[in-house]
Amino acid sequence: MNPSSRLSRRDFLAASGAIAAAGAAGSLVAAPKPSAPVDAGRWPIDARLVLSISMQFEAGGEPDTGADSPFSGQPLPAGVPDLPARTWFQYGYREGVTRLLDLWDKHGVKVTSHMVGSAVLKSPELAREIVRRGHEAAAHGMDWKSQFGMSRAEETAFVRAGVEAVEKTTGVRPVGYNCNWLRRSVNTLSILQELGFLYHIDDLSRDEPFVVPVDGKDFAVVPYTLHCNDIVLVEGRHFSSRQFFEQLKDEFDQLYAEGGKRRRMMSISTHDRIGGRPAIARALDDFLTYALARPGVVCARKDQIARWALSDTKTRREAAAT
Repeated sequence: MNPSSRLSRRDFLAASGAIAAAGAAGSLVAAPKPSAPVDAGRWPIDARLVLSISMQFEAGGEPDTGADSPFSGQPLPAGVPDLPARTWFQYGYREGVTRLLDLWDKHGVKVTSHMVGSAVLKSPELAREIVRRGHEAAAHGMDWKSQFGMSRAEETAFVRAGVEAVEKTTGVRPVGYNCNWLRRSVNTLSILQELGFLYHIDDLSRDEPFVVPVDGKDFAVVPYTLHCNDIVLVEGRHFSSRQFFEQLKDEFDQLYAEGGKRRRMMSISTHDRIGGRPAIARALDDFLTYALARPGVVCARKDQIARWALSDTKTRREAAAT
């Protein structure tokens, strides 16, 4: 892409201003522009690396039994409620989301929140607050059921119910989707295309957005992450918050180096009851301070990334997904 053909940040924001159905436009936040142009004509802005952050809003929609928690390794007899596990999930909507929202505000970044429909109905004011602060409300199913075993009709009804819960509560119709544990069915993408979605994130195959054909039309993929994901940090089960920071930093440093030659995107995932804990929020705070100080780093909502990918003829195309 020639430098003269690049969009400015202002142009990019204007082009993505229609993202939210409720008219709540997302925004990009960049570190100070470097004195010399960054050699990164792979994005529609003068960006060397784009940060794509998820804040999954799930707590309150979990099933009574079977949801992963610090107590999963010690199952109770059938019919006995897991009361401490219940309080662990409650932390997500009582403390976690608000702490993360304040963190995003501190750094001026906008993120994508994939919302479980039943969690939204349980905490409607919190869902509305996420949107009020300028973050994307995306869909994450009606509850924690897995979609891969559903019939097409069942899956369509399941996705639609989750969409309606988010839209009726927040005023925003989701355009992005995330299945429970990424495990979609062979019908999922076709259903999403039919229901008017623009993108999904249930893919780990690239460090940049790409486009696949679905039912004869383009559909965007904004890849997700498992290793830059707080889900592996359930109560420090595998490593500490400081190690999480180091992992984020190492990932960033490598992608930032590559960003001088090709389009790079760094995906980061947080969950209400995990990333919203004080220690992990502090690690994320330190990481954002480090990353956003580098020239040419921006943070974008996934709907912004998807819309740009779909509109750019130079976006990577892949074969039809199954």
